[in-house]
Amino acid sequence: MTGRMDAQRLYDALDAQRKARGMSWRQLADESGVSPSLLSRMGNRQRPDLDGFIALVQWLGTPAEDFMIWPDEQPRTRRVPALETQVALLLRAREDLSEADKEYLLDIIGATMRRIKVDHRED
Repeated sequence: MTGRMDAQRLYDALDAQRKARGMSWRQLADESGVSPSLLSRMGNRQRPDLDGFIALVQWLGTPAEDFMIWPDEQPRTRRVPALETQVALLLRAREDLSEADKEYLLDIIGATMRRIKVDHRED
């Protein structure tokens, strides 16, 4: 993929939210879990690292796609992840299941999805 992150758009969104909440940059850093120096670097047009980007996007409550630059200047039609991928993400996030239980459920879902795909090809 040749797209990239629009760090300036992210910084502007952070600044707007920070001002709306009457916060300092240090307070934003503390609340979002990033270092104040990361925010300072972003103010100097540097891009955050991946963990910083994730923390800031989560703090904003905004989809990460909102801060993407597409190579052809047009947002691409969003592809919906496969059902197996969506379920795996949900299961992996569960803290009330053991790793063995998560793997077991993923195996069952994978087998079910393979069966469904075979059934649809036969139609």
